Amino acid sequence: MQSEFLDSLSSGEILALRYLFEFWAMDHQLPPEGDWCSWVVMGGRGAGKTRAGAEWVRAQVEGARPLDPGACSRVALVGETMDQVRDVMIFGESGILACSPPHRRPEWQATRKRLIWPNGATAQVFSAHEPESLRGPQFDAAWVDELAKWKRARATWDMLQFALRLGRHPRVCVTTTPRNVGVLKELLGRDSTVITQAPTEANRAYLADSFLEEVRARYAGTRLGRHELDGVLVDEAEDALWRGAMLEAARRALPSGEDGMDRIVVAIDPPMSRHAGSDACGIVVAGARTRGPVQDWRAWVLEDASLRGASPAQWAEAAVAAMERWGASRLVAEVNQGGNLVEEVIRQVAPLAPVTKVHARQGKAARAEPVAALYDQGRVFHAAGAELSALEEQMCAMTTRGFEGRGSPDRVDALVWALHDLLIVPAAKWRDPKLRAL
Repeated sequence: MQSEFLDSLSSGEILALRYLFEFWAMDHQLPPEGDWCSWVVMGGRGAGKTRAGAEWVRAQVEGARPLDPGACSRVALVGETMDQVRDVMIFGESGILACSPPHRRPEWQATRKRLIWPNGATAQVFSAHEPESLRGPQFDAAWVDELAKWKRARATWDMLQFALRLGRHPRVCVTTTPRNVGVLKELLGRDSTVITQAPTEANRAYLADSFLEEVRARYAGTRLGRHELDGVLVDEAEDALWRGAMLEAARRALPSGEDGMDRIVVAIDPPMSRHAGSDACGIVVAGARTRGPVQDWRAWVLEDASLRGASPAQWAEAAVAAMERWGASRLVAEVNQGGNLVEEVIRQVAPLAPVTKVHARQGKAARAEPVAALYDQGRVFHAAGAELSALEEQMCAMTTRGFEGRGSPDRVDALVWALHDLLIVPAAKWRDPKLRAL
């Protein structure tokens, strides 16, 4: 059957066949029909998400002939960094240039950070590290890559929505490996969103057998494997101490005036080592209002300033900078791993900074449970507008049995120390007259 079909084609049709994506595409790589606003292609690593996004852009901007206009003429290409947009979405093996036939291939204008097609359509490049760069331009389509891993995902996504205001029906294609982050879950829950989904194995014809065997052997059946290989969004771990819905409900504006916070601290969970794959240094800023009876005390998580791969001097400088930025009264640092060295590193940066040294005498889950209880009681909020997605993802992977996420729960550890210092320790003193005098 295949031979007969190919024999029936002219030489020109055979040359064109490689660029007819509808002929080669898998079901999850084709946009669903209907009047949708956002199409989310959610799949495992190597499932063909990038090719789907690149071909969708082609379908929007190309007309019947090379110089004919397409349905869209101004496209936004948004990735985590400029380099990733250029190297993956544009110049990658499955990127726009590789997918385009020679007579329709757009020109890359590096100085203007844009592609321009023979018919005049343009695609402008943006980094998720700079959401404000989307303030001003306007588009009739957008391709967003790896939304779930952006550090400033919420702010960038919001700015993009305001920029999609041209044409009759602006649309966006989102290609991403799923992660338990609020902005993706909100997008998936909208009536105007359609979803196609596929595991890594769906594209196995184009992947090395050894790769599939190795990753399946290592990660099959794990939470990470569900995300990275199956392309399935696992909302929370079983027996999680925090739930996504709980954290979304905890998002509140900061208090001001007489209702403002009485005290702010910066908590630090230093890493054991420094190398490319090492754990981050957890740095979390939180404040509390502790007036009246204990049950009226409230706390706000203000910032996650954690750093990965930082030297001791770098994380100390970042913690002191956060302290100055928020007017914090104290640094709270875990010293189990570094002993007095942790305080000495901080003293080299800020000799007079007040430092409280804390020692972990319980397991991470046991320390986290009283803090999770404060969330259950509605006494801890997350500052509206703060970029806390990485912290919240770790929180949802912390269970009564321990941490089921990747690496160490460094951000959660810092959060736990901050809220212990702000609410739990003072509450114990408040309830015990003997401790209150200390």
